[in-house]
Amino acid sequence: MTEATQSPSGDEAQQPTAFELIGGEERLRAMVDRFYDLMDLEPEFAGIRALHPPTLDNSRDKTFWFLCGWMGGPDHYISRFGHPRLRARHLPFAIASTERDQWLRCMAWAMEDVGIEESVRERLLTSFFDTADWMRNRPG
Repeated sequence: MTEATQSPSGDEAQQPTAFELIGGEERLRAMVDRFYDLMDLEPEFAGIRALHPPTLDNSRDKTFWFLCGWMGGPDHYISRFGHPRLRARHLPFAIASTERDQWLRCMAWAMEDVGIEESVRERLLTSFFDTADWMRNRPG
């Protein structure tokens, strides 16, 4: 998610990563924890909650580790498990538009609750949508 831009002097300047823009590991951990808290608490997320094991501790860690690298921070997930093979790892779970939309709504709510700046939330939601839509493996 990092992008290079041209500065007025012609030098390439590196824009901050999404990881840096949200505030690094501490803020990302808070966001992931809020995401899973909402999934556990809010009836509107029952569909995606049902796809998870009874305890969410492992899911919290794996999502946090994955998102660190995906957002341009440390590759915690890859160092532990290798390539994420994200779609392949989710194939056993029925994911249609309903599950995609619940996931996105839950993540949007979590980002808002932990105070991620609106422009960053919008940027992330666009990328999250692309990934979540690609994860669909069932019609509907």
